[in-house]
Parts: sequence; C-alpha cells; structure tokens
Amino acid sequence: FITYQVWTLKKLLSFDTQVAQQEKLKSYIYLNTLSLDPSENQGKLYKTYDFFYKEHLIVFDAEEHECALWLLLKRSQSDNRVVRLQAVQDLATNIQWRASVTNSCLCSRDALLCSTVECINRSICVHLTDLDQCVQHFTSLALRESSQTLAAKRGGLWCFGGNGLPYCESLSKVPAETVELFCLQALVQHSKVPTHCDQIEANGGLQLLQRIYQLRKDSAKIQRNIIRILGNMALDEQLHSSIVRAGWVSVLAEVMKSPHVIQSSHAARTLANLDRETVQEKYPDGVYVLHPQYRTSQPIQADVLFVHGLLGAAFKTWRQQDINQQIDEKATDTEEDYSECWPKTWLASDCPGLRIISVEYDTHLSDWKAKCPAENFRKSIAYRSNELLNKLKAAGVGDRPLVWVSHSMGGLLVKKILVDASQDPEMDSIVNNTQGIVFYSVPHHGSRLAEYSVNARFLLFPSAEVKELSKDSPALKALNDNFLSFAKDKNFPVLSFAETVPTRIGRMLNLHVVPVESADLGIGELIPVDVNHLNICKPKNKDSFLYLRTLKFIQDALARELGS
Repeated sequence: FITYQVWTLKKLLSFDTQVAQQEKLKSYIYLNTLSLDPSENQGKLYKTYDFFYKEHLIVFDAEEHECALWLLLKRSQSDNRVVRLQAVQDLATNIQWRASVTNSCLCSRDALLCSTVECINRSICVHLTDLDQCVQHFTSLALRESSQTLAAKRGGLWCFGGNGLPYCESLSKVPAETVELFCLQALVQHSKVPTHCDQIEANGGLQLLQRIYQLRKDSAKIQRNIIRILGNMALDEQLHSSIVRAGWVSVLAEVMKSPHVIQSSHAARTLANLDRETVQEKYPDGVYVLHPQYRTSQPIQADVLFVHGLLGAAFKTWRQQDINQQIDEKATDTEEDYSECWPKTWLASDCPGLRIISVEYDTHLSDWKAKCPAENFRKSIAYRSNELLNKLKAAGVGDRPLVWVSHSMGGLLVKKILVDASQDPEMDSIVNNTQGIVFYSVPHHGSRLAEYSVNARFLLFPSAEVKELSKDSPALKALNDNFLSFAKDKNFPVLSFAETVPTRIGRMLNLHVVPVESADLGIGELIPVDVNHLNICKPKNKDSFLYLRTLKFIQDALARELGS
C-alpha cells in the first residue's frame, strides 16, 4: 500500500524536462477566440502591442481580434471593480456564440471543443458574481485544459502568466474525450444553477449539446454527462418547450431502450422531469427513479429508497455479485441473467407497486481524489443530509410509506436524514411514513478502515467522511445516540446484515471493514453473513439468502400497502 502511494505521488509530480526545455525556445503565444466588434479592434490592438513592448516581451503571434479579446480578459481580472465589470459586460455583449454559427463550424473535433469552451465562457461572463466555489473550480479547469490543448495542437502553448504544468508540444496527444469531459463537467455544475440554465438555453446551448451528442456516439460518458445537464435543465418547466423543440424527446426515448442501466436511468430522470401530465415529483441531480421508468396506469403504493456508501454509486453498488467464471462453470449459461442493478430488475418484478429510487453523491477515501478542492466542508454527513433531504422532498419522498435500504456509510446518512427530518416540521412526514430500514454492514460504532486510514494520514490524507467513520468520532456517537432516542419511540422495524469475511484492500491487507459489533445498532434483527464488505449488498442471484431476506423484510414492512 505504501509503495503504491509513493508511486502515485511520484507520478503526479513528474514531467518531461525535455518538453520544458523545448518550450523555452518558443516565441509565440497562441489564443483561440471569436471576433469582437471590428471598429474597436484597432485601438485595443495598439494598446496591447504597446503593453507587450513596454514589458519587453517577445513576438505576440495572434490575430487582431485575439489581441482585443486578450485585453478584455486581462481587464476582467482587474482589482478595480468598475474596470472589471465593464470588461465582463464587453465580453458578454460581443462574444458571438449562437447556434447558427456553432452548427456551421462543427466540422472538426477542434471546432467542437472550442464551441463547448465558448459555451462555458458565456455562462461565466453573464454570472461572474456569487458563483459557487465548485462551479468556479470546474469552469477554470475546463477552460485551462481545453485552451492549452488547443494551443498545443496549433504548434505552440498558451502559457502566459504560468498556470501550473500545462500541456506541452510533446504532450499534445491528450485524448479529446478527456478534454471535452472537463468542459461538460463544468456545464454540469452550471446546470445546477437555475439562472445559468436560462443562459445556456438563451444562447443556443440545447442545439450545441445536441450536435455534440450526435458527434460523440462513441463515448457513453460524454453522452451521459449531456443527458445529466438536460435532466437538470428540465427541472425548470419554462425550459420544457425549448428542450422539446431542440429534438431531445426522441433522443431520450431511444436512450431509454439502452440495456445499460446507467444510460437508461439518466434518460428516465430527464423524461420524468419533462412529464408534468402524469408525474408530479421532480428528480434533482443525483436522484434517480429505477422503477417505474415509463408511464404506467398502476398506482404507486410505497417507496423504497437505496443509499450507497463510501466510494459507492447509485447503480454499481447494487449490482449482482460479479460472476467468477473460473469457479462457476455455468457462468456462461447465466450471464444473460446478470443484473447490473438488482433493485431495478429483481425487486421491481417482485413488487411492481413500488417506486424504487436510488441516490448518488461523491465520496473519497483521500482528499487527493477530491474532484473539487473547495468542497471539503460538503463531505460531512451533516451537510450531505441537509442537501439530500431537500432533494428527496422535491422528489415526493415522504408522501407515501417508505423503506430505506443502505450500505456502509449510507446507513449513517439515512440515520442523519431521519434525525434532521424529525426536528423539522416541514420534513416530519418522511419520519412518520418510514416503515422500515435495512442496514448492510453499517459502521454504527466506527470502521477499522477509518482507523487504518487515519494512522496512514501522512500518505493518504484521509477525507472528512473517512475521519467521521473513526471509532472515537464524537459526531458518530452523537448521531447514534440521537437516532436511537427517537427510533425506539417510533418503533422502526430494523434489519441489519453484518459481514464476517475480511475484505482485501490492495495486495497486502485483509480487513474486516465493519466488525459485527459495529454493525449492531442495538435494535432490530442482526444477521451475520459469510461475505465481505463489498459483496454484502450484492446478492449472488435472485434465490440467494441476502435477496430473499431483504425482499421478505420489505414485503412485511409494506404488507398493508402491497397486499398479498
């Protein structure tokens, strides 16, 4: 484990010194922008040249309109607020980003990437004030990576001002998909802001995304991010007509037929947000309906909510246990029946009257892996509880009886959500309608993984969520005490599963991530199972004890709603 961490650190801090030496010999700065008003270019051009000569800089190889835009960009970073706002206004009014122009220039991959960057530019220029820190981070990352890659492809490098370790000429073969994903991830963050969604739509963003989607049919990840953006925009009913006119309904309907649960579920979320005739609920970012994903005449009797744990996800956490073809000779015969998400396939078929929801949130073992360095405070269970509580309320959770199913840290999050809901009169319907809770290896009293990670903090830099899982965590003890104090009064039915097989972590460590004593909440039934921490929420098949016992608990808890 230590060897791996040292190797990773060395890899992150290494770069080709020959590349840096080659860049020293260059005498060009390349920019790629769109034209401004030609009448203003000449005066600004002279001012820009004058600036370069005064600073004793070398040749500035750029078009006149690029000089003008460069000057505006510099002014937008001025310490003088008046100058900064005026520069932002000039950028916002002069950048020609329209769907007609976009469609005409999307004949190459570079043009596609450029258009995506300009899409982000437009959103930033209109809303530079009061931006969320993570929105700023993703946007600056996308702009930096895409600009440097485009510059490298033109034979040079935009490194004026020195922004870390940019892509140099010998590193110019950066996968186009990677750079485009930076841009789309930034747009995902912008799509979470309602006013930014308005700007994306007003400037032809729906048509742009449609064009990118069609050109990148080879990348499921890019297409998934685009559909995620649409799902966020569809939360605003005023944008529905624009989304329909852009031709997205037929595309989403086609994606719904995908055999891959992630693709189809993203499309189902977007279509559900667009459907105001039969669907009353709205599904915010990170909340996915697994069943029913189509319009149905059968009424929904109850909800089952799945919450994953550390390093989990809304779909992969709940897949069937991976088939080992070396051990199971019949694996090839059953491969077609393999479930990528057993709640969507098995539970939905056994209990068709349920609405099955799965939530997703980012987690990390180490702060090295954090997507946004500014979001450390968001990793606490308390913050995520408040965020998810509002999202679940918008999705109609609490309007009907429900059962919670959680794995690992997800169980702690469920407990915190219920504690917080019990203290808020507007949210107490979630508590009152809770009919049962299933805990898969939930560390109610701490995890050994957290203890190991904290001891190795000089190499691992454990994240906030890992620190909260440590055995002596005050927040963990307070949460457990608060939950038990009112759970006993509510008489919640509780079913807990505990792992008894150690989990292999790396090549050198076998660890009981959640010991049996930590998985024991103190109320309800506790069942030890001969599986490790990762597989305790992944039944081997539909006839396995794990699935059948979970199904029986859900049916018993919701017997009045589901009937026979």
